[in-house]
Amino acid sequence: MASLKIDKKPVAVPQPKKLSLMKKVKRDWQLLLILLPGLIFYIIFRYGPMYGMVIAFKDYNVYKGIINSPWVGLKHFRNFFTDPAFIKLFRNTFMLGIYNLFFTFPFPILFAILLNEIRNIKFKKAVQTASYLPSFLSIVIISSMVIDFLSPSNGIINNIIAFLGMEKIYFMIRPEWFRTVYVASEVWARMGFDAILFIAAITGIDQALYEAAELDGCGRLKKMWYITIPSILPTIATLFILKSGSVFRIGFEKVLLLYNPATYEVADIFATYVYRKGFEDMNYSYAAAVGLFESIVALTMLLITNAISKKLSEQSIW
Repeated sequence: MASLKIDKKPVAVPQPKKLSLMKKVKRDWQLLLILLPGLIFYIIFRYGPMYGMVIAFKDYNVYKGIINSPWVGLKHFRNFFTDPAFIKLFRNTFMLGIYNLFFTFPFPILFAILLNEIRNIKFKKAVQTASYLPSFLSIVIISSMVIDFLSPSNGIINNIIAFLGMEKIYFMIRPEWFRTVYVASEVWARMGFDAILFIAAITGIDQALYEAAELDGCGRLKKMWYITIPSILPTIATLFILKSGSVFRIGFEKVLLLYNPATYEVADIFATYVYRKGFEDMNYSYAAAVGLFESIVALTMLLITNAISKKLSEQSIW
């Protein structure tokens, strides 16, 4: 039988024509229009104010302005590092941030997983709605509620303590209770809202995995351990990296509302120190130097956590 010889000639694949920048803009102008408000917001309120960081290296005077104020270099940073309050501020900020991270981060994950196991739809929606409610309240209201709950005269917590036959505790002036009160109130206020992303990640899990696990005789705990948690692990890793960068970026509002001179020793952090130096003492350059140092430490924490996560779990944000 004669064999047929077929010549294989390379087929030229047409390359997509490269568009110029203007043609791309004309093609995608609707998408760019949607992006524009967010871009303007970040330029005006995020990147624009960065110019003000230069006052950390100057003796800023409101009458002379930023440009005409004398340049002093690292003077304010040196003053801050040699300030006796530096060690206390660093310790308080780090401890409060670490406690806040390692207690407020796992609770939304656990809440989302347990919520997913509820089979009664009405009860599930009621619990979910109740958990969201504190997220719609301002920090001022949340802090006022915490102070009322812990009031030694008619607070619900102290009433329960008295009912159990124990002595009432004035939580808000006891330094040893400040971090516990702060972290517990953060868990209560943010758990429901922070769980939204984890609930969405759990919803996206292929239900065939659960059905196969049931056929193999797996109970609920095994399905949660071997299917739910591994499936949402990328989401957990990404959010943990992002939250680790905020260990030193604790908002001063809640601390300012909850602390008092009796708890300064454990409650005073970088943010409240910046507030006092900037707005009460009007030492704007010194306050800017402290704030810039805090931002650099937060960025360093973010980079370290991202590198560790990338090496251990191959999950990272870049």
